[in-house]
Amino acid sequence: MWSIQRIHYLQGVIKYNFHTHSSYSDGSAEPEEYVIQAIREGFTDLGFSEHAPLAVTPNTFALREDKVEEYVRVIRDLQEKYKDSITLHAGMEMDYILGISGNFATNAVRWGLDYVIGSVHLVPGENEEGLWFIDGPDQRIYDEGLLKFFGGDIRKAIEAYYLQVKKMILTEDFDIVGHLDKVRMHNKNRFFQDEEGWYRELVLDVLDEIAKRKLVVEVNTRGLYKKRNDQLFPATWVLKEILKRDISILLSSDAHKPEEVSNLLNESFVALKEIGFKTHQLKAINPHQIFKERGRINSKPR
Repeated sequence: MWSIQRIHYLQGVIKYNFHTHSSYSDGSAEPEEYVIQAIREGFTDLGFSEHAPLAVTPNTFALREDKVEEYVRVIRDLQEKYKDSITLHAGMEMDYILGISGNFATNAVRWGLDYVIGSVHLVPGENEEGLWFIDGPDQRIYDEGLLKFFGGDIRKAIEAYYLQVKKMILTEDFDIVGHLDKVRMHNKNRFFQDEEGWYRELVLDVLDEIAKRKLVVEVNTRGLYKKRNDQLFPATWVLKEILKRDISILLSSDAHKPEEVSNLLNESFVALKEIGFKTHQLKAINPHQIFKERGRINSKPR
């Protein structure tokens, strides 16, 4: 399914990033600034993945629905402008929340996207209406949400998170699973340990579903370079299980600033090789081929 013709390794350096947020969502700069930086660093490909519109309040991180057409048009214009220097892709990171988020494939076609990252950042609470925010720089929000929405029961909260990820995998048509175990970012071994059997069972169950559907798992470096975690997302033990199942992975920096487009990609490539991944398993995306093989309408290269 996945073409590797666009991947380039120069002495082990990965020359692409498909998880990028500009000022159209929660990034810091206009898309062209990321493009210029990527060209400066010798990239062959750069994919933009703004947070898709999401009907939650408050929502300060997602692309506004009335800006979607403009966003895609800007990326297409940049594709043409820089076609001799770099290949650009217009994607989105879509949040899955049952009953709130829209259908991934329908929106991908409607908006004319090249690829979709499926992620979970917000988990519906058990005790009252509301959403537990598992991401962001403020650990207190994670802790307060755990108490407010799950009565402080970390196991119930984590089970709810992975059930939501599993439902996304089972019901949505998308391409990349974003930062699979990011729910542990603010845990920092305070509420549970990665080694606990119940936790590992949850993760392994999700991995089995990913393998069945031949999805790609993102290996996200952001937690490391922002010093919010001491491992990649997914964690090393999860990566070893991914390798056992022959699941494809995709390195990304989850850049929110132009200077972050390549953060820790090379170092993570080395770490993955040490775990046992082979070069051919670190695959770049050919979105048009993916969409064509999945029957998407917008499979024709632009």
